[in-house]
Amino acid sequence: IVAFLIPLLDDKFPLIRSISCWTLSRFSKYIVQDSGHQKGYEQFDAALMGLLRRILDTNKRVQEAACSAFATLEEEAAEELAPRLEVILQHLMCAFGKYQVRRNLRIVYDAIGTLADAVGGELNQPVYLEILMPPLIAKWHQVPNSDKDLFPLLECFTSIAQALGTGFTQFAQPVFQRCINIIQTQQLAKVDPVSAGVQYDKEFIVCSLDLLSGLTEGLGSGIESLVSQSNLRDLLLQCCMDDASDVRQSAFALLGDLARVCPVHLHPRLSEFLDIAAKQLNTPKLKETISVANNACWAIGELAIKVRKEISPIVMTVISCLVPILQHAEQGLNKSLVENSAITLGRLAWVCPDLVSPHMEHFMQSWCIALSMIRDDIEKEDAFRGLCAMVRANPSGALSSLVFMCKAIASWHEIRSEELHNEVCQVLHGYKQMLRNGAWDQCMSALEPPVKDKLSKYQV
Repeated sequence: IVAFLIPLLDDKFPLIRSISCWTLSRFSKYIVQDSGHQKGYEQFDAALMGLLRRILDTNKRVQEAACSAFATLEEEAAEELAPRLEVILQHLMCAFGKYQVRRNLRIVYDAIGTLADAVGGELNQPVYLEILMPPLIAKWHQVPNSDKDLFPLLECFTSIAQALGTGFTQFAQPVFQRCINIIQTQQLAKVDPVSAGVQYDKEFIVCSLDLLSGLTEGLGSGIESLVSQSNLRDLLLQCCMDDASDVRQSAFALLGDLARVCPVHLHPRLSEFLDIAAKQLNTPKLKETISVANNACWAIGELAIKVRKEISPIVMTVISCLVPILQHAEQGLNKSLVENSAITLGRLAWVCPDLVSPHMEHFMQSWCIALSMIRDDIEKEDAFRGLCAMVRANPSGALSSLVFMCKAIASWHEIRSEELHNEVCQVLHGYKQMLRNGAWDQCMSALEPPVKDKLSKYQV
């Protein structure tokens, strides 16, 4: 089928060219899967080059179909695109200069953003940046702050900043400053559109917050100098209190990102950020604003591990919101929210075990069930540090949930941190010594064989 479609990309009828682009994109997965051997790679290359040619077609409908189809192929191909980056960028940036139709320009932005997501750090080479950045920067200067054409451009820059990492530093300052200006203007426009000179549109704030998140993720602690010289903290606090849930969703994502790299700049208004984040978890409309709650929950956890004991005034308020989420997990609550709640509860327990451990009985079982569903990563490590800290503070608190705790421990493929591995060993050995007269063996006999096998690596 693919061999039949590729020549049709050059058909004399525009309608055939455009439908061939679309149809070919439906087979992206197979085209990429087969590119491992010579014949398959030749076909992948022919499809790639064929779509790139059609991106520069004279017909607007064909341009649109080719660009969308190419974005689909990019997602499947990911790092396979790296050897062809230069020619891809040349075609996309040529289209960028050539396209007149707004809708088609948006699709080019999307294809550029998708390319950045697909190849990541590979993009960070001078030869590629010289093709990619000058046209985008020219457009950046050309589009005013009140023009909706700014949305796809901001989204495109978000992907590029994440892909380039610290390589984006040279472009960061004006991008950061413009996002701040846009948020400021829009917040003014909300109350006084006349003096702001623009009509309020929350989408400008959302796109600017997302781009600031992309910058923070890309630059890491390199963003600190920009944050310290701006009023981002106060603007962000306002956004976290916005009545529009999508503004709050992006604001809490940025709060979490900033907490990771420069918590010191959030410090002066820490208690306000924490109060507002906690409120997102304690709302009768939780199901309708699940993404806001999710980001707020994650941000609290990120702040906790950075400010440690300073989080203590809010700990019990947050725990009282997280426990019902874990207890109702079986009722089809959002999987991501349940995972984030389990991790944040663990992080709070790690930094304030004395406050959290007295209440262990109330949540240990549902918490351990949630923990056992989470894949191995750094966040899961933090949660288990919390588990170990609580058990040390209140060993009897987990007794009634010991089987569930063992299953949670067995859910690890491998604990990478030697220190945490040893802590978990100590916890299990502690209970083995505590449970005399066959009680430990009774607990072990309640576990399935695969769980028992997993626990053997902790020498119990």
